Amino acid sequence: MANTIIDIHPPPAEPVFVNYWALDNAEAGIVSSPIIQCKQLNHVYSGKAALTNVNFELDAGEPIGLVGPNGAGKTTLLNILSGFLHPTSGTVLVFDHPPGATQLIGKISALPQDARLDASFTLTERLILYARLQGFSSQYANLEASRVLEIFALKDAAHEKPLALSHGMAKRAAIAQALIGKPALILLDEPTAGLGPVNARIVRSIIAEQSSETTFIISSHNLIELDRLCQEILLLENGVLQTEKLRINEKQVSSRFITLQMENCPASEVLAKFSAFEGVLQVTNPQKNEFIVAYNPNLQPSMDLQLMHCIRANHWQYRQLNHGKTLEEKLFPSDSQRP
Repeated sequence: MANTIIDIHPPPAEPVFVNYWALDNAEAGIVSSPIIQCKQLNHVYSGKAALTNVNFELDAGEPIGLVGPNGAGKTTLLNILSGFLHPTSGTVLVFDHPPGATQLIGKISALPQDARLDASFTLTERLILYARLQGFSSQYANLEASRVLEIFALKDAAHEKPLALSHGMAKRAAIAQALIGKPALILLDEPTAGLGPVNARIVRSIIAEQSSETTFIISSHNLIELDRLCQEILLLENGVLQTEKLRINEKQVSSRFITLQMENCPASEVLAKFSAFEGVLQVTNPQKNEFIVAYNPNLQPSMDLQLMHCIRANHWQYRQLNHGKTLEEKLFPSDSQRP
């Protein structure tokens, strides 16, 4: 059932959103089914396979990353999930309904990478239009437009038309459309492409803040960004979902990883010093000033402290220490990290 505005007496100062799908499952004590189910999904364009036997299930929760090279099938998958495209074969369910079903109105929204703002509408007029199309009354459409403008720090530009906006502001306004009505699922295709660091950070922060109520699926080539936002990743290569590749370097519970970003340092000396610690299984240097330490936590539970002491004793400088591998190294390991 779609998100609904409930009127009570006296009327509230702003609309009250009720996600009946969540209420029916969580509050009733029923185990929720996956929000997305894809089984043997295939899609073919003019005889060329864009997706081949794609199978996965996704639960509501933290943002989910969709990764793959150009032409891997990411946009095709998003188009199918949002109901813009019918698959050649296979089964797809979103909240237990086929994509495009009327039951999904207000529950799912999507923002294509090349989304454009209509130059004839102000931001407020455009957002009100989108809210009215979802069934909001005129009063609540205005309130909803104001709500999403405030989330994206665009209240001062509410009555501006797109041509008066910077690229960053226009991109934030486009993403704001996707939040109209507090949908339970939002599909974003390259939401920060072309944005500067400040605007990209604003968008990341908003996604993180909204993820307590909304599940985001984010297609992006920016692996650093996805590493910060996502707990789960879907990797597509040539239309095939690579399920094992995501776990292959982390599947051994007896080993853990620390990734160090160093300032300019003597790589051979760093490798030798780190490798000498008890419990270290392997130290690699996949790229300049980056070191990945694989170790056995049972033998050395405080490996991070040992590394920091070593760095300090040798008067080296470091930029960052992270537990685990970077997403880039998980998905595309260097030759020395391959099993």
